[in-house]
Amino acid sequence: MDERAALLGCDQDFFDALVAADSPRLDNLLAADFILVAIANGATVTKADLLAAVLSGAVVFPAVQSFPDEAVVRVIGDVALIVGRTTMNFTSPDGTDFTAASRYTHVYARDDKSGWRLFSAQGTEIK
Repeated sequence: MDERAALLGCDQDFFDALVAADSPRLDNLLAADFILVAIANGATVTKADLLAAVLSGAVVFPAVQSFPDEAVVRVIGDVALIVGRTTMNFTSPDGTDFTAASRYTHVYARDDKSGWRLFSAQGTEIK
């Protein structure tokens, strides 16, 4: 499998784990110091906070559709960047349902033991 396909597979695993509310799978995919910049309000979210929100059901992702054919994948040594597009539905901790089309940037680093780990994710809503 080439690196583009492997990295896009990691992205899809991340989206699938969010939809399945699979905290153990997310824990494996995300780097210990992972940080997310939320699409809805620009807030920063740590790995621990994301896992807790998903596990408790405070944040629910009923659907995430990605468009891998449009993704730009760049590998620079042991770091990779993906700029992609999604359409997602989620329910925030205050119970508000949110649907958004977004562009995202994911930053991965190669881990000799487990392959690629997601270190950072940032989304920007497409209006």
